[in-house]
Amino acid sequence: MTRAGFTALDEELKVLKSVERPAIIRAIAEAREHGDLSENAEYHSAREKQSFIEGRIKELEAIISLAEVIDPTKLSGAIKFGATVTLVDEDTDEKKTYQIVGEPEADIENGMLNIRSPLARALIGKEEGDSVEVKTPGGDRGYEILSVRFI
Repeated sequence: MTRAGFTALDEELKVLKSVERPAIIRAIAEAREHGDLSENAEYHSAREKQSFIEGRIKELEAIISLAEVIDPTKLSGAIKFGATVTLVDEDTDEKKTYQIVGEPEADIENGMLNIRSPLARALIGKEEGDSVEVKTPGGDRGYEILSVRFI
């Protein structure tokens, strides 16, 4: 994963452990004070949220422990993990820029393309000026690679 992706996941983990976890523990304690737990919606809601928080903490700890941080600025050449690629859709002439990143940091709305996505797999190994065909749920799409940067 990229350094930015690693930092974002690490920050989320810190917030969950230092802010969210203590807050939900307090909420559970308050809900218990309200009496009968079997009919206490606040208690059940807080326990459900606690379960989600603990699950996310475990998930983040596992991802972070196995993470290999790659600095894209030290890379060059053909498209690979970390590359920032500007494409033009050959049908619509629409330009798009994506950075190819690991699964945990992928966010297509913000231009962070999952390396396991069909588009990223089609781009890997290609160079500026190449064209790629990608099978998408909406049919085959063609893209021309306008630029490849490692920033």
